[in-house]
Amino acid sequence: MRRPRALLLTGLPEHALARLREVADVVEVAERPPLGFSDDELADLLIETGASVLVTDHDQVRTSVLDLPLDVVACTGALTTIDLDLAAERGVTVLNDGAQDVDAVAELTLALLFAVSRHIVAADREVRRGRGSREHVPATDRYRGSRLSGRTFGIVGLGRVGKAVQWRAEGLGMRVIACDPYVSEATHTLPELLAEADVVSVHVPLTAETRGLIGGTELGCMREGAIYLNTSRGALHDLTALVEALRWGRLGGAGLDHFEGEWLDRSHPLTRLPNVVLTPRLGQATGETAEERAESIVEDIVRLVRGERPAHACTPVDARIIA
Repeated sequence: MRRPRALLLTGLPEHALARLREVADVVEVAERPPLGFSDDELADLLIETGASVLVTDHDQVRTSVLDLPLDVVACTGALTTIDLDLAAERGVTVLNDGAQDVDAVAELTLALLFAVSRHIVAADREVRRGRGSREHVPATDRYRGSRLSGRTFGIVGLGRVGKAVQWRAEGLGMRVIACDPYVSEATHTLPELLAEADVVSVHVPLTAETRGLIGGTELGCMREGAIYLNTSRGALHDLTALVEALRWGRLGGAGLDHFEGEWLDRSHPLTRLPNVVLTPRLGQATGETAEERAESIVEDIVRLVRGERPAHACTPVDARIIA
């Protein structure tokens, strides 16, 4: 593969950018639409710059782009905006380090738990409005929370993230139980866990088997006042049933980092519930995660330019590229 021109549409750490410049002529785009370039817009930009390597995070990479003489698409974000089947058909190598930052996700899970159990978001908002000490009922009564030490934390899915959450919850003095049919140390069934846990945290992949795993029946099995956490995927629970359980006080609160389609309408009833904390897919939104992924992707580009096989290819590597 000759020294290519690389179109850079996302920020890279200084070390990774310098590394990319060692093997490619880099064209940086200073401004782009908030939601990224459309397929047609990006195709025009690639033609204009003559780039054969594209580095992106959430721009649309579909027919117009993949019909161009493109060698590599390196994606530092999710692959949802890339037509992987068409890329494979066109012989375009797609790179993506999909390794999950389990520590970052586990830390956000605990952050949501603290925010929900101690009413941190609502209390912060009240202080900012100058109302913290002006109500008839003292803030210590309005925002009386729950101590976590001594409570039971139930983990649904004891994989890498689940285990990272486990030791953190134990460090808070919580008793941890888990259900996972594929892990021997997870000794509870789902109904048993739901009936016993003060906090239920879901950490399973979204599959045909797990879609809607937590529905109305399961929510009805949870302890009254329990807290529900989901930093995995929104489709794992029945959102309508969850709203009803929260609205009528069956559950004490919820912390959610994902929604189906990664988007929640501002008018959705969930946004009006005071016992819910919502975040827009922040599980792996840390500087460390972004830096590690960027460096991994750039190293794969370097391997390709040198005629070597990349470590994180999502499509078959074109034989023209590697030696």
